Amino acid sequence: MKQIDGGVTAAKGFQAACTAAGIKYADRKDMAMLYSETPCRAAGVYTTNLVKAAPVKWDQKVTAAGTAQAVVINAGIANACTGAEGYGYCLDTAKAAAQALGVPETSVLVASTGVIGMQLPMDRIRAGIAAMAPELSADIESGTAAARAIMTTDTKQKETAVQICLGGKTVTVGGMCKGSGMIHPNMCTMLSFVTTDAAISHELLQRALSEDVKDTYNMISVDGDTSTNDTVLLLANGMAGNPEITEDGEDYRMFCQALRQVNETLAKKIAGDGEGCTALFEVKVTGAADKAQAVTLAKSVITSNLTKAAIFGHDANWGRILCAMGYSGASFDPEQVDLYFESAAGKLQIIKDGVALPYSEEKATEILSQPEVTAIADIHMGEASATAWGCDLTFDYVKINADYRS
Repeated sequence: MKQIDGGVTAAKGFQAACTAAGIKYADRKDMAMLYSETPCRAAGVYTTNLVKAAPVKWDQKVTAAGTAQAVVINAGIANACTGAEGYGYCLDTAKAAAQALGVPETSVLVASTGVIGMQLPMDRIRAGIAAMAPELSADIESGTAAARAIMTTDTKQKETAVQICLGGKTVTVGGMCKGSGMIHPNMCTMLSFVTTDAAISHELLQRALSEDVKDTYNMISVDGDTSTNDTVLLLANGMAGNPEITEDGEDYRMFCQALRQVNETLAKKIAGDGEGCTALFEVKVTGAADKAQAVTLAKSVITSNLTKAAIFGHDANWGRILCAMGYSGASFDPEQVDLYFESAAGKLQIIKDGVALPYSEEKATEILSQPEVTAIADIHMGEASATAWGCDLTFDYVKINADYRS
């Protein structure tokens, strides 16, 4: 597998554009469009929140049918809790894009992020579509600009791409995402768009995505709030020319590995850009009896506000980690737990068999002062493991969310 530059336009046949439609922001681009030169097999995974935004409901129908060719994305207004009118605007958006691109309206996906409860200004949405269609480009810069245009409280654009060889052909998988707040395991206020030129059946494409989100996007948390809008879309146009993947074999497994690399990278970029955060916080649980136990423990630590605050303070307050593990609902023996902190500054064991070791507070603070910090908990019950990602909890998180709507 080879890491390459770019994101959603890295794969053959995919183009992107963006524009300043003035939906909410007056000083930046806030709409993006993705387009494939040929129809794509389409897969999607969506929020588990019972309150689902109109674009989620629209995209669920499109990806269930299995084919798509374009995506229209807006930032600033979520089009959530907007009733029949809001859902109708998804159809209106699809019709406008279909007319501009010469594709069926049923092949247009839509995605929105921003404030809940407001209706989309459709005059601006239509104008934005009309402005973007002639500007579509396959260059890397267009993909990066699109990744920037879909941001809300994000501080940086998020994209990545890799290449693999399938059936003697070079296959590319690339993607972009946005997400910073209202982020919690089981999907979040995040939009993720992954494109590939691999030839693969709709059934296997959906299976690959549905399985992969369990260990990537579903293992991140910023604030414990599961959004109404989170969407992950995977489009495959087959333009790499590899023999179509129609069964679970070596080519399918290699494709899944590439998809994992892209999705994990994007998921970590979201966690590391949590609203107001100063550090990516990674939690690894090892030695678990089974995967489910490891997942439960890792998620409990990553969502603990007390632990997140300690990471912000560069404080090796390991008792908060054991506490979060203890109320997780997973059964384990606290007197068998070994705990380590690790970062670019080194690795330090803090407790052994549930009891604190003599360690240097200065070294612990140095380790916890890095922009990426890992806590490793070995519970000595088996061979299973899981990793979750989050961030520290800072003063700025409250500032950002106290006046987000107004």
